Amino acid sequence: MRISTKPYGPIEVEERQLIHFPVGLFGFESLHDYALLDALQSGFYWLQSIEDEQIAFILLNPYDLRSDYVLDVSDDDLEAIGYENEEDILAFAIVTIPEDESRISANLQGPVIVNRVRRLGKQAISLNPQWQIKHYILDELAKAGSR
Repeated sequence: MRISTKPYGPIEVEERQLIHFPVGLFGFESLHDYALLDALQSGFYWLQSIEDEQIAFILLNPYDLRSDYVLDVSDDDLEAIGYENEEDILAFAIVTIPEDESRISANLQGPVIVNRVRRLGKQAISLNPQWQIKHYILDELAKAGSR
C-alpha cells in the first residue's frame, strides 16, 4: 500500500505495518488507521496517520528508556486490542519534542499498546502512578548511566 507520510513523503508500507485504532488516540479520536514505521534514529518509530498525512507521532519503546518499566493497564484496554498472549503485545511511549530539544520527553502514563498479530492498537492509561506524562529522556538516560 502506498501512503503519504510527514517524515518521508510517499512510501510503500506492508500490511503488517498497518494498525487500526478503533477509538483513535487521545486528542485524535477521529483518526483510526496508522502505519508503524522505523525512524532513521535507532530506537525510535513513527506512527503515521493514513487518514491525515500531517499527523505523525514519534514513539519509543518504554523499556529502552526505563529498564524498570512495567506495562500496567486495565484488562479492558487489553481486551480492546484482542489480548491473548503477552508476546503479541507491543508497548510504545509517545515522544514530545519541544522548542528546547533538551526537554524532549516520553509519555509513560499514556502508553500506546498494539496487538501485533491482530494489528489493533489503543492508547491506554497506566494504572501505576509512578509513570508520568513527561519523563525527560535526557534526564532518564543520565540516571540510567549513573546506576
